Amino acid sequence: MTHQKRRQTLKNIALATGALAVSRFSPALAGLPSPHQEQTSMPPLREDNNPTPPVTLSEAEWKARLTPGQFDVLRNHGTEPAFTGPNWNTKAEGTYHCAGCGLSVFSSQTKYESGTGWPSFYDPIDKSHIGTSTDWKLFYPRTEVHCARCRGHLGHVFKDGPKPTGLRYCLNGTALTFIPAGS
Repeated sequence: MTHQKRRQTLKNIALATGALAVSRFSPALAGLPSPHQEQTSMPPLREDNNPTPPVTLSEAEWKARLTPGQFDVLRNHGTEPAFTGPNWNTKAEGTYHCAGCGLSVFSSQTKYESGTGWPSFYDPIDKSHIGTSTDWKLFYPRTEVHCARCRGHLGHVFKDGPKPTGLRYCLNGTALTFIPAGS
């Protein structure tokens, strides 16, 4: 099987699996238009790039600020289907910010093609800009990655990434806002 056919087969499996997972575990995403169409253009909550003090909003304030898809991922720990979210195949140079509060979290310099259908990075911009916790949603432990400032769920980190870190930060594109270099 050629690389392209294998990739298409994996993409089809991921889309089918993702659709099932979304309808079962992320009802707010089920039936929504593509996350590409639902990106918000709200300015960051804070213009600085300091992870402290934390940003805290009520559930109603988060719902008013975020799109339904962003709210599901960032506040309810949802997952967008593979190959559907924004930023998974973005190749431009720039910075990825938390879509909830605007804190810079990852750079295009550490982004790579993991073949998973989600934006993948091997290192954050600054380790103090992210936090981790143990996630047991799938009946086995995974390491969840969240924004250090607003505690928004970004995705998960796995120990199967490239050198130099050996880590794969597998993130939801909906949880990120991409700012091109020079903007």
